[in-house]
Amino acid sequence: MNVILRRFECLPSTNDYAKEQRALGRDMAVLADRQSGGKGTKGRSFSSELGGLYLTLLRFYPNLPASRAFTVMTTAAAAVCKTLEDIGLTPKIKWPNDVYVGGKKICGILIENTFSGNRVRCSIVGIGLNIFNELPQELQDIATSVFKQTGKRYDVDELAQKLLGYLYDENTAKAYFSYLGWIGEPIMILQDDKRIFARLHSVDNQGNLVAQIDGEERRFSAAEISLRINIDKEKTDEND
Repeated sequence: MNVILRRFECLPSTNDYAKEQRALGRDMAVLADRQSGGKGTKGRSFSSELGGLYLTLLRFYPNLPASRAFTVMTTAAAAVCKTLEDIGLTPKIKWPNDVYVGGKKICGILIENTFSGNRVRCSIVGIGLNIFNELPQELQDIATSVFKQTGKRYDVDELAQKLLGYLYDENTAKAYFSYLGWIGEPIMILQDDKRIFARLHSVDNQGNLVAQIDGEERRFSAAEISLRINIDKEKTDEND
């Protein structure tokens, strides 16, 4: 694992810092104790207070086809799950790459790939994992942390090193599908201004969600929809 490590007390965004380092052409892990402007998916803000693990990995690839870009995401999500599993937790992945424990979100992942022709040149993999950081009041019902789940204050740097090891393990990506949660359960798909009740069937090898809608299988990419879980089963049954 030949990676430069940069450590900061505070950054606006570890992802933004990593982007600025792309010209170096070297793998780099950027860690911050907190972020003043953390970013989530689809432009949302991400709470990044002291006690969380805020890591961005800038990684270059010698020969990763664009058709396999999904493996960047599967590796990241499975690496988080393996790290949590090592400390006795039972994580699940909410498609495409949110990690849940005990029915609540414990980790968010934001990935930005840079392409050169039909290859992935490099990726920015931002991971925000709640360790013992204080969660905002408005997130108490939907988010959790390692401390809330275990009652223990784990060392952030030790977990970061463990996570990096899994991010560079070639076998990590294969575990993604074993961590997928809510398979066979009712879901709601948000597409533009439409709400579609469905049942989660699977995720294909290109990373598309496969859902059962009105007796038919349909595929959706993460760019075109959002997913809601823990949906009323009766509503979904009406659409089966």
